[in-house]
Amino acid sequence: MRTILVIGIGAGNPDHMTVEAIAALNRADVLFIPDKGAEKAGLRHLREAICRRFIRAPGYRTVAVPIPRRAEAGGDYRGVVDDWHARIAAAYRGLFEAELAEGETGALLVWGDPALYDSTLRVVERVAAAGLALDWQVHPGISSVQVLAARHRIPLNGIGAPVLLTTGRRLAQGFPADQDSVVVMLDGEQAFAKLDPAGLEIFWGAYLGMPDEILLSGPLAETAPLIAQVRAEARARHGWIMDTYLLRRRAVA
Repeated sequence: MRTILVIGIGAGNPDHMTVEAIAALNRADVLFIPDKGAEKAGLRHLREAICRRFIRAPGYRTVAVPIPRRAEAGGDYRGVVDDWHARIAAAYRGLFEAELAEGETGALLVWGDPALYDSTLRVVERVAAAGLALDWQVHPGISSVQVLAARHRIPLNGIGAPVLLTTGRRLAQGFPADQDSVVVMLDGEQAFAKLDPAGLEIFWGAYLGMPDEILLSGPLAETAPLIAQVRAEARARHGWIMDTYLLRRRAVA
């Protein structure tokens, strides 16, 4: 039996690594590091820096995992994502079999928290369902949502009220009529800029927890154009961007 540790490593600041996550890192014989190419090399380098900083005993190995690009979703988003996950699972299975001996422990270092808009757990389940004997454990991390709220010094919810976590794809259908506070992730199309901004405010953050962190907030009508400009400039400068934001009705504040 091979063991896989799925470890949340936080949103970008190594100081946000939990004691539990550090202990899990130190149990691993092999660390599987996602490689998304030169454009996102910084994400791989941070994972490698975390290993150097927190793993106390020498002897662990790192293995790069080339991550295939996802096809354009078009009208079949679920189908495209399912195909993408299947290709990632095939890559992981091949590497688990080749690089991880029976009885050894491997680790997957997941940006943020493995349970929040990340598909590593689904991929590992696919690998196991395909017949590879695996035991896997999950160690939570600090999510970008937590860092966003901390940096803006705000609670996410109104008093006694819920918070909706959703995606840009969903927000594009409109601000939910029955919600006051909405956290949005995976919004490459900047759906916030297409909403009726009346009565809404936004708390936005990019590269949260990293040295290049950017924060903007204010009434949506005034802040959306500035975010669009700053976001485009940052993406051009770095070659990639990770951002998230909270939208809420101003009366909730």
